[in-house]
Amino acid sequence: MFGDVIRGRIAIWVTTFPLNYTETRSELNGRQDYQPHFSLLDQAACERIHQASLEILRRTGIRVQEPEALQLLADAGAHVTDGDLVKLPPSLVEWALGKAPSRVALCRRGSDEVAVELAGRSVNFGPGSDCPNYLDPETGRRPFTTDDIAACVRLVDALPQIGFVMSMGIPSDVAVGKQYQTQFAIMLTNTTKPAVFVADDRADCEAIVAMAAAAAGGIDLLRLNPTLLLYSEPTTPLIHSRTATEKLLYMAEQSLPIVHSPAPMMGGTAPITLAGGMALGNAEVLSSILIHQLKNQGAPFVYGSGLHHLDMRTTISVYGAPEFQLARAMVADMGRFYGLPTWGYSSCSDSNLMDGQAAADAAYQVRDALMMGLNLVHDVGYLEGGLMTSPEMIVLTAELIDMHRSFMKGVELSDETLALDVIHEVGPGGDFVSTDHTLAHFRDYWYPTLFDRQRFSQWEMGGGVSFAERLRDRTVQIMKDHQPAPLPEKVREEIDYVLNRG
Repeated sequence: MFGDVIRGRIAIWVTTFPLNYTETRSELNGRQDYQPHFSLLDQAACERIHQASLEILRRTGIRVQEPEALQLLADAGAHVTDGDLVKLPPSLVEWALGKAPSRVALCRRGSDEVAVELAGRSVNFGPGSDCPNYLDPETGRRPFTTDDIAACVRLVDALPQIGFVMSMGIPSDVAVGKQYQTQFAIMLTNTTKPAVFVADDRADCEAIVAMAAAAAGGIDLLRLNPTLLLYSEPTTPLIHSRTATEKLLYMAEQSLPIVHSPAPMMGGTAPITLAGGMALGNAEVLSSILIHQLKNQGAPFVYGSGLHHLDMRTTISVYGAPEFQLARAMVADMGRFYGLPTWGYSSCSDSNLMDGQAAADAAYQVRDALMMGLNLVHDVGYLEGGLMTSPEMIVLTAELIDMHRSFMKGVELSDETLALDVIHEVGPGGDFVSTDHTLAHFRDYWYPTLFDRQRFSQWEMGGGVSFAERLRDRTVQIMKDHQPAPLPEKVREEIDYVLNRG
């Protein structure tokens, strides 16, 4: 009932990077394709974590502070005690896992075109949400404004490597009660890409869905061709708060996608160990899926757990750490074990500048996300441990995505690529530059648009422009020049109406 599971061998973390290769064969000219991927947990390991989480839910239980959810669980056969403490039979959780769909597709605004497919090992990158600070590429760090969010959304709209958008910032020039609705209105206005949104409460969700429905041509078309997904969280450890659960129930009721991802903090709100933190976070996700599916069987749900750890020297939550990436690998493997789409992180750094530390974090995190096969990968552009968004980091990441996707193509072994006839034709001492084979295949290689491959003399003759300068100039140019597809005037009026009512 768990859908596709990991059937490869367990990959042990040793002194060499643990790579597995996906091999596909074709009868035609003996072709075999070898593509790199990374998995940490085999089926037995996933099963052990699953059983540990079921034991947490059976023995320890969860606090459910939302009355409707509490009643749904009680009616389904959960044991409710001490007012809101709920203990779950394993069979009930496994029932819910069998109901959630294995694929979620997000469409472009006003279209039935699928822009982001969440299934299998399909990987889609996007920025994060709700940073208070903005790293302006021209003036430096300052509080986010609505104009900044709009400029960043237009940047994302212009980059084909970035598949979806999030708000990136909390606007300091908007009243607190309207910030999330304003964020979504800005996203809807400045890109046709799907939007992952954050909401304060159910009322926010209702307003945001109303805006998306206006752009989609009605709520029925929005359900058929969803252009949005809610990111929300239960409270670690093991609490489903009233506000978060109301949002969970609303999205289930509307049959619109949600990732209800806990954020266990190892050493703080979760055990210090990766295994313990994963077992706890997984229990929180499984209980969320159960509530969600009891409300509406088959409603779309994305599996995720934002497992972090505390740097005990500073008590700061860490993004740029190997343990953070191991946690992402566990989430990818557990999501596939359950047959569910997965939620991930990439290109987020603890650095306070768009510097070498940030670039190093982005480089290895992009490749990790692609090799792990995480589906919906957010937080591209995060600096300062998630407190600041850098548009330059987003542009750098777009180049890295291109580069690493080329790596992920792997190697083709066939009569054509082994080129024995070409080698024979050229012979000893010859060259391959002018052969038809070279002409046919030289474009198979990746060519950068931001990185520079010139030798020093040519680079110096061209002005000796540093990478940092090229990155800043490219970012500023896109933000100033790119114009997204406009919304119809009638839809803009509907959005204004939703924002101004109440």
